[in-house]
Amino acid sequence: MTKSSRRTWLTAAGSALAGVAGLLLPVFGAAGAAQAADGGIHVSNGRVYEANGNEFVMRGVNHAHAWYPGETDAIADIAAKGANTVRVVLSSGDRWTETSASDVSSIIGDCKANKVICVLEVHDTTGYGEDGAAATLDQAADYWVGVKSALQGQEDYVVVNIGNEPFGNSGYTAWTGATKSAIGRLRNAGIENALMVDAPNWGQDWSHTMRDNAASVFAADPRRNTIFSIHMYGVYDTATEVRDYLNHFVNNGLPVVVGEFGDNHSDGNPDENAIMATARSLRVGYLGWSWSGNGSGVEYLDMVNGFDPGSLTAWGDRLFNGADGISATSKRATVFGGDGGGGTAPNGYPYCAHGSASDPDGDGWGWENNRSCVVRGSAADTGSGGTAPSGYPYCAHGSASDPDGDGWGWEDNRSCVVRGSAADR
Repeated sequence: MTKSSRRTWLTAAGSALAGVAGLLLPVFGAAGAAQAADGGIHVSNGRVYEANGNEFVMRGVNHAHAWYPGETDAIADIAAKGANTVRVVLSSGDRWTETSASDVSSIIGDCKANKVICVLEVHDTTGYGEDGAAATLDQAADYWVGVKSALQGQEDYVVVNIGNEPFGNSGYTAWTGATKSAIGRLRNAGIENALMVDAPNWGQDWSHTMRDNAASVFAADPRRNTIFSIHMYGVYDTATEVRDYLNHFVNNGLPVVVGEFGDNHSDGNPDENAIMATARSLRVGYLGWSWSGNGSGVEYLDMVNGFDPGSLTAWGDRLFNGADGISATSKRATVFGGDGGGGTAPNGYPYCAHGSASDPDGDGWGWENNRSCVVRGSAADTGSGGTAPSGYPYCAHGSASDPDGDGWGWEDNRSCVVRGSAADR
């Protein structure tokens, strides 16, 4: 998002393009095999992990620090609502007041003190090519190199989101080359944090530029440690569009998060229910926009009124307390002393603290502390509770209620879905 009034993203030509299925990428074997150097948040097999091998799924909130630097309690307030990640708006100084290296260090300190992962993003790049005030990704790279001292040693806690929505609806075909160049500059400068890159088209990638070039961008990172971020607003107003986009990345072994989304927007009504349900089903991270301080007609995207954590808006209540929301699905990073969520699966076995890293054969069952454990969200994570993305309840008895093995069972005189099955979509 941008603080000022956003131009309508989806032009008539863009709308037509958005409905056209892009060419499928081949399964990208290098993405599955590649892994970042030891230590820090890193990508492996298309998933995001902590240094200890625990899978980490972002559940968080965007906070506009660059525009409201005096709201120093915001990160603590967001963490108190259950978020495990805060995406923090910074400025490179090209458009707004520069966020200094000392300020970056302070923000990281606040994140660590409140036990949330920091995703730090430069917002000045928003809409480049269409918005004449926007900075280039190269300028954003200059900024990150300049604050490198604040990032070094924080690889366990900080993801660097190079530039927010770096192209608008003009000139966006340059996204691939500009993104590869920015990644190379950060790596050559010695920045080893996991990187995040936003899509063009004001973040919504209706042209599928990011989708169709993600594999080559990932390969251009010598550390193979880049996460792709899609922003879901009016382009993603149906469940089919949400699922098709996210499934493309997951099926091709490429890491993706929903870096921004809301429950409404002037360019269309995003399907927030499908976004949250699909993210939960696919174990994909999401970061809602935004905590507070929106203006220029999009005030409805505030999660709380006037930065008051005790005054949730309808959107804030939906994101934090609704189905597939932060309260129900957020698991604290283990680097802060948690167990990655811990707890017990519906079948009575404990969840694996180290996620799929404890499950070498991929059947959903791992081995920790001399006993079997269940990988959260896997085919073995069956039992009662919750609703599948299709709207049907999960089967309380898992595959025992599904004699023909199609993922659909029958309980309490109605159909149910076996968690983790082919029907769990």
